[in-house]
Amino acid sequence: MSFSSREWHLVARPVGEPVPADFSLVTTTVPDPGPGQIVVRNDFVSVDPYMRGRMNEGESYIPQFELGEAMTGSAVGTVVASESEDVPVGATVSHFQGWREYALLDAAQAQVVDPKLAPAQAYLGVLGTTGLTAWGGLKEVAPVREGDVVFISGAAGAVGSVAGQLARQLGASRVIGSAGGPEKVRRLTEEFGYDVGIDYRAGDLVEQLRKAAPDGIDVYFDNAGGDHLDAALVTMNRYGRIALCGAISVYNDTELRPGPKHLPLAIGKRITLRGMNVSDHLHLAPDFIPQAATWLAEGTLATEETVVDGIDNAVDAFLAMMRGANTGKMLVRLS
Repeated sequence: MSFSSREWHLVARPVGEPVPADFSLVTTTVPDPGPGQIVVRNDFVSVDPYMRGRMNEGESYIPQFELGEAMTGSAVGTVVASESEDVPVGATVSHFQGWREYALLDAAQAQVVDPKLAPAQAYLGVLGTTGLTAWGGLKEVAPVREGDVVFISGAAGAVGSVAGQLARQLGASRVIGSAGGPEKVRRLTEEFGYDVGIDYRAGDLVEQLRKAAPDGIDVYFDNAGGDHLDAALVTMNRYGRIALCGAISVYNDTELRPGPKHLPLAIGKRITLRGMNVSDHLHLAPDFIPQAATWLAEGTLATEETVVDGIDNAVDAFLAMMRGANTGKMLVRLS
């Protein structure tokens, strides 16, 4: 049997902040699977900041969205039809055919996950690339050493809300996070293991960071770019390490901003700035995922999700996430 499915297409390349008219919800028919294929009913799909770059024309580290075609992204769902012995009907799988209700794909493109180990949507968050991004950044890109002072921007977001806790697991003596607004800052210290929360909307960021880290910072995990990166350079100790993970503050810019004005400080301080992509750290997953699942079960790792219901609202969820409306992982629930 075939399946009627709704899916989101990009129909215009955004200029600046995307608007709903840049997208179209299309109804299509998903055919029966062929040999080695499966059909997945998506239960949760992920909307993430990196997707904004895929809406632009031109090459990036991941292929751009094509106009008039279904968008893609991480999703987790249930197999409802299968022509694969390895992935039977009823299995829970994660895959990259999000932004739609049903997905036809080769079984080799799906990863069977264990919903008994953790809720299925956790494989889009802390047990998926979100958690692995935080772990890879703090373990390999800007490695945290015993006693380090660590600063994380976007600390209430999907990666940031996990990264602070993982920095502590790696031996950080003090973990500082920045977020927008007093409610998010409160949750940093009360729920996500941060020692200090900074509200970047509340005043001079450099002054706040200096107050939070009077002895300087050793590691900066950058999810924001812009003035956050500049403030970190000012406050960084000698031989500090910076993981350049994201720059959500500039993703909607129509013109390139000048670079950080304090970048020359990296010379005298011998600071390492290194860009990162989670695909370079997938080798960590076999050890990290069971460990993170154990921390979840023990209650020593807290996670948060902002859930929006319905494929109809997926674009609204994405736009809200880009404006910082989420705490933790932004997900769209389809069933």
